[in-house]
Amino acid sequence: MTKLLKKAFNQASKLADSSQDAIAAIILEELEDEKKWETSFTNSQEPLSKLATKVRNEIKQGETLPFDPASKTK
Repeated sequence: MTKLLKKAFNQASKLADSSQDAIAAIILEELEDEKKWETSFTNSQEPLSKLATKVRNEIKQGETLPFDPASKTK
């Protein structure tokens, strides 16, 4: 465990139980999101590659419009 993480846990341990639980929930949610993010890229390289090829083909065939944020309506 890094020094910074130890420091954060030490400070959090001084808080009320409800605050500690709230911090723990945030950390666990972040860890789960990180896990999902990593999994989405390590397990799906082929589909991402296929999607990139499809987009390149659509661009070549003139089936896309250039991105123009100024033309976006609110």
